[in-house]
Amino acid sequence: MTSESLHPVPTPARRTVVAAVGTAGLAVALTACGSDNKSSDSTSSGASASSGGTGGGDNAAAGNAGGTVLAKTTDIPEGGGKVFESQGVVVTQPVAGTYKAFSSKCTHQGCAVKGIADNVITCPCHNSQFSATDGSVKKGPATQPLAAANITVDGDSIKLA
Repeated sequence: MTSESLHPVPTPARRTVVAAVGTAGLAVALTACGSDNKSSDSTSSGASASSGGTGGGDNAAAGNAGGTVLAKTTDIPEGGGKVFESQGVVVTQPVAGTYKAFSSKCTHQGCAVKGIADNVITCPCHNSQFSATDGSVKKGPATQPLAAANITVDGDSIKLA
């Protein structure tokens, strides 16, 4: 044995490790918040259309004339909805003429939601259920609501903002 192996390797102080982890976490949180704020700021009219939209209202059409067309309004049944897997969103029509959109990723373990019936969005993995009106949890194991997505309704087209 050499004398080098008997000497302990200096390690950073606990305070240094905690500070570094906290700083890294804060950086991640701010980065995530920054991207969400930019997208919602740039489409604030679209956000109001998806939050309380009334189908083809003036705010929805003026908010964003562009965007990816997801479906026709007639494709989304009242009290139901449709999952758009490649875009990662689910669009619902909780009441006639009002369209809502949410992330299709379940907040429990990230599975894609599948069924939408009677104003309830269901995740097939563990049967979490979410409101088709506001994305809130109706039945766990999920504890967080589905994130709202921005859509606009332009005439009879529903567009991802």
